[in-house]
Amino acid sequence: MKIDFAHHQSAHCESGVSSNLLLHGGLPISEAMAFGLGSGLFFAYVPFFKINHLPLITFRNAPGSIFKNVTKRLGVKISREKFRSPAKAKATLDGLLDRGIPVGAQTGAYWLPYFPPALRFHFNMHNLVVCGREGDDYLISDPVFPDLVTCAAGDFEKARFAKGALAPKGKIYYIRTMPAAIDLPLAAQKAIRDVCRAMLKTPIPYAGIRGMHLLAKHLEAWPAKHGPRVAAVHLGHMIRMQEEIGTGGAGFRFVYAAFLQELAEQLGRPELQQYSLRMTAIGDRWRDFAVSGARVCKGRGGTDDSYASLAARLRDCAEVERELYRDLLEMI
Repeated sequence: MKIDFAHHQSAHCESGVSSNLLLHGGLPISEAMAFGLGSGLFFAYVPFFKINHLPLITFRNAPGSIFKNVTKRLGVKISREKFRSPAKAKATLDGLLDRGIPVGAQTGAYWLPYFPPALRFHFNMHNLVVCGREGDDYLISDPVFPDLVTCAAGDFEKARFAKGALAPKGKIYYIRTMPAAIDLPLAAQKAIRDVCRAMLKTPIPYAGIRGMHLLAKHLEAWPAKHGPRVAAVHLGHMIRMQEEIGTGGAGFRFVYAAFLQELAEQLGRPELQQYSLRMTAIGDRWRDFAVSGARVCKGRGGTDDSYASLAARLRDCAEVERELYRDLLEMI
């Protein structure tokens, strides 16, 4: 059973899955639009919550929320399920595929054999679309790959029931019905307001702009607290989360800039183009931070590369973002 599903490569897994599923349903929503309408942009630093023994640092909202938010705001009816039993999870997935329904799934990337060995590590938030079966293999539209791939049922079960932090527990999601029409201006207004409020007004000190400042404070103290080697491990972890995992902090800002640019064109709001340019410049600042941080990790830093200078760069990123979200919230 092979579903006629159009595969499109994307920058980020969940926004790519969301876009591909909506396109299959007949709604021409780009990856950037899905990410923006899903309020995907976020920041959190939770030092007491560990991923692979290192503190959680994320530049996007919770797994699953992009698809949930974008479909809700566009009036798309969906179903989401988790399972305790791998057998029941497989039977449900196979039944949906037999009905011609493509299915989104959260998986552990380490157990997907089509991933290159260098990229296979324990990351339980990788999203993809299952769009068919061929014998004992599943046909998969993985948005970070250029073409459709296949995965043996046994390997896919391991990926769906990977253990550890944020275990997927066999999670699947799919579209049930599509709306007759959408209200893009209202959906965009709600989405942008949510991002701005989350970044500016989250009451806990671990999220949004406050979270960035907390991370800057801790980053500056890592060498004295942990010693040079462990400090470099923490910094390397931060850079990996920023630049490689799930598109990364700078990457997400470029995607959000593309969302604002698309809105400017589709809604006839040219002022949004200026916000798009500002967000692109913010992404460049994060990239500069990563380059400097990589030099520090490798012990190749110059006079402007140190934990103190990195903390200053991070505070600068935070304040520039604060100004942008304040202006964007006022405009919305």
